[in-house]
Amino acid sequence: MIGEGIQSTNQRKHSYVQDRVEVGFFTDPSVCIGCKACEVACKEWNQVPDDGFTWSGNSYDNTGHLGASTWRHVMFLEQDRQKGNQITGSMGLPVDPASPVRTDPQSDMSAAGLAKAEDPFRWVFLSDVCKHCDEAGCLESCPTGAIVRTEVGSVLVQNDVCNGCGYCVVSCPFGVIDRRPEPLPDAGGAFKCTFCYDRQKSGLVPACAKVCPTESIVFGRLDDLRARGAERVQQLQQSGYSDAQLYDPRETSVHGIHAFFLILGEPEAYGLPPKPQIPTIYLQSAWTAAIATGFGAAVFAFAAFLFFS
Repeated sequence: MIGEGIQSTNQRKHSYVQDRVEVGFFTDPSVCIGCKACEVACKEWNQVPDDGFTWSGNSYDNTGHLGASTWRHVMFLEQDRQKGNQITGSMGLPVDPASPVRTDPQSDMSAAGLAKAEDPFRWVFLSDVCKHCDEAGCLESCPTGAIVRTEVGSVLVQNDVCNGCGYCVVSCPFGVIDRRPEPLPDAGGAFKCTFCYDRQKSGLVPACAKVCPTESIVFGRLDDLRARGAERVQQLQQSGYSDAQLYDPRETSVHGIHAFFLILGEPEAYGLPPKPQIPTIYLQSAWTAAIATGFGAAVFAFAAFLFFS
């Protein structure tokens, strides 16, 4: 963590791959400054092509979303909510009827007057990435074996084996993975975050975590990060962030994620499904329906044969 220098898990070398230790990312938006260093480092190390330079005009968050050429995406979320014990500024202070000068909120104005005068606002930055699910829909749907589980628990797409079928795209409950369009390099193949597996094999930290100046992105052992995340949520709640919570859907069919987040408010605001499910949970009902339909068709055909014979 910050202050540990080269002893921080974001800086020191490791042997997680050789030791087959499950690792993860813990992302804390409460300390993210929206610098996008993680996006840049990801593109530079992995030689990910640009997404085009069309200015959307909707936000400073111009990458918009994760995709085949955006493996890290810093989300800029604007909300009309109070951030912790935030003082909302001069526009949020009540006006004394006897004076045009705005007064301090601790004055003797009524509670109703204070509530009416409040104008809360918060700007949250969150660095989104592939979740590397414990039960990954993309991996289960891949017909060629291009998507594999690594020694550290991450989910890796092997571009040289991918046939571009797109089954993984529709099977991801988070909408992370996508096929790269023409005329970009390796067009047609599916791409997403590799968890910098090549760096990890050499004992290096993933590029995004390595460059994060505030350690909003923390890399390390998965069990240690989950403990750290729970502690951070408790700390924030005690500091007035009553809506702070961890997003790690371990009770759903994805059985938890290796890149989990501290979020303020509801997961839907961040484009995260509250209860993500992988498509294979519907296989039993689908096969049952198919068998019942086939049996019914056979009975109908046999009855028709007897009737017309």
